[in-house]
Amino acid sequence: MQEDDVMQALLSPGSLVTLAGAVLSVIGWIGYASGNPNLSLPTIFYGIPILLGGLALKSSELPPPERLTPPDRFRTLRELPASEPLRKLRADVLRWRYGQKAHLESSLEVLKLWDEDNPPQLLSVEELEHDGGYGLRLRFRCGAVSYERWQERRDRLGRFFGAGLVADLEPLGEDGLQLTLLPQPVPAPAG
Repeated sequence: MQEDDVMQALLSPGSLVTLAGAVLSVIGWIGYASGNPNLSLPTIFYGIPILLGGLALKSSELPPPERLTPPDRFRTLRELPASEPLRKLRADVLRWRYGQKAHLESSLEVLKLWDEDNPPQLLSVEELEHDGGYGLRLRFRCGAVSYERWQERRDRLGRFFGAGLVADLEPLGEDGLQLTLLPQPVPAPAG
């Protein structure tokens, strides 16, 4: 595990809630042991449920995929009005998820690219610039959804994530694929 991954796991919402609950519980037990009911009662009363809630969050936690592009690299390009659908998609997949099997779960279900037992897993997100426009490259482990099934829905993939987007698919090994979402090329003026 890389240093960034370790830090990201420590700063997840589930980890922070678990840590807060553990700290409150320990303070409560210390207060109880030292005979301080004003300190022990509220901290134990709140600490244990917060700790249990944090542990429940940790058990259903889905971390964000690996970010391959530094956050500031395409900031100006990302802020263009034409980049809004991909900006929203990027923000959505880079969040922690709880109680879901995979990132983009509902989108993949609608696109009929979902398998309940072995769904596709988003592994990484890369921002890119293409002909002056903003694009995203998403790498997936396909799971039980075949590359051929993704290929059948290639045209719909671009339109699904935003008007004026084109999807490009490329197989990666036996069980992977790369989905690149780019703005549609603007036709050159006749003349």
